[in-house]
Amino acid sequence: MDLLHNIATGFSLALSASNLMYALVGCLLGTLVGVLPGLGPVATVAMLLPATYALDPIPGLIMMAGIYYGAQYGGSTTAILIKLPGESSSLVTTLDGYEMTRQGKAGTALALAAVGSFFAGCVGTLILAAFSPQLAKVAFHFGAPEYFALMCLGLIGAIALSSGDMLKALAMTVLGLLFGMVGSDVTSGETRFTFGLLDLEDGLEFAIVAMAWFGFGEIIWNLHNADPSRHVAPQRVSRLRISREDMKAAMPAIFRGSAIGTLFGVLPGGGAVLASFASYTVEKKLGPKPGEPDFGKGNLRGLAGPESANNAGAQTNFIPMLTLGIPSGPVMALMIAALSIHDIQAGPQILTRNADLFWALVASMWIGNFMLLILNYPLIGIWIRLLTVPYKWLFPAIVLFCTIGVYCISNSAFAVLLLAFFIFFGYAARRLQFEGAPLMLGFILGGDMEEYLRRSLTLSGGDWSVFVQRPLSATFLAICAGTLALMSLSFIKARRRQVFVEAEA
Repeated sequence: MDLLHNIATGFSLALSASNLMYALVGCLLGTLVGVLPGLGPVATVAMLLPATYALDPIPGLIMMAGIYYGAQYGGSTTAILIKLPGESSSLVTTLDGYEMTRQGKAGTALALAAVGSFFAGCVGTLILAAFSPQLAKVAFHFGAPEYFALMCLGLIGAIALSSGDMLKALAMTVLGLLFGMVGSDVTSGETRFTFGLLDLEDGLEFAIVAMAWFGFGEIIWNLHNADPSRHVAPQRVSRLRISREDMKAAMPAIFRGSAIGTLFGVLPGGGAVLASFASYTVEKKLGPKPGEPDFGKGNLRGLAGPESANNAGAQTNFIPMLTLGIPSGPVMALMIAALSIHDIQAGPQILTRNADLFWALVASMWIGNFMLLILNYPLIGIWIRLLTVPYKWLFPAIVLFCTIGVYCISNSAFAVLLLAFFIFFGYAARRLQFEGAPLMLGFILGGDMEEYLRRSLTLSGGDWSVFVQRPLSATFLAICAGTLALMSLSFIKARRRQVFVEAEA
């Protein structure tokens, strides 16, 4: 009954005119981002992060959440119609979705993707509503050693699930932790890594680093890798409907994809991208049924499963972020930054101190998924035509918007200079195949990890064995050690490399 009462409270807040407007804006922006290739949800949330300064916490987080799962939803449109995934989690959708378009079944593919995404989004939101309070109750029993070990597990999981070289991911994680230590030490008041610059005494602004890496970084990378010969021809879609036979064939894959996405959404470093690939792998292992085309040739299950998985993963990404304060990816790290702007700390206390925020966000996800279902049908033609706009006309507006946003954070020209430094640093790192996600996670967790480490050692009198004397922290650290040991084995490394090569192919 408490769950129903809390959900009803959330709907009473989310259904206000202003929150409905921000949910709609977030869904529309997210769908636009999902359609446009190169600009994913991370870049867009990073670019819009300064806007949360002017918003109250509830509408700000509702809009950011809408952008995130709207991008998962919108990325399937161009993946199906022109084999051009707007978002990385839609890569798998191109395999069977585009083949269905070539066979004259574009309407069926789009409708199936919409229904699968809506169902999985609702399931993911239900899991979020049902299990987050229980997980938060468990987290109340965590002490400083448990939190430190859990954050270590989150970072190790992100390293293990990164698509690049593990040593490079580890190096970026450590660098992110060091970035998180820039500024004044809370305990002693001494400044660290400031190089004598007074503007750095308060630390690095997360929005600046994120915007430089994911906002400007994506723009420069897209311009560098632009294909001037690429021409997008808008596709016509006559009817958006699914036959009873097709729906019956696709439903098992939708159920499996929703379950897989729910699991991967909770894992550190997992989320929608890995969930979609895992779902497609499961469906391919099961094989085509009699009368079905092979996978990659227009199989319904090859479309329905991954589309359901990536949307379920997008919803359940919020569980560890809200209840434990542990981001499962760079978007969730940005969500934590958006909360911190309003002095709200993600963690188990959010359900007691900011219960209205939590339940309004949960309710807005159901509303947002319904909005996406009914909005995208009439807007498909508009999204496709946007792809004909040359990218060289779009990026100046994006650059101007980002620069103004960074300046407004501190009303200081130093912030813009710092942005310029991280733009060049991020682009150079990307050219050398260093990923940004581990750095962002290390950056957002660096301050908390240091605090919990110090608190643990203070309570134990400087005894490092406190981390292995407590069962939970010892278990988390054992999992960390086991994960690193497994990842160092040659056959595991070879298999991991093969999986990610297949994913990018």
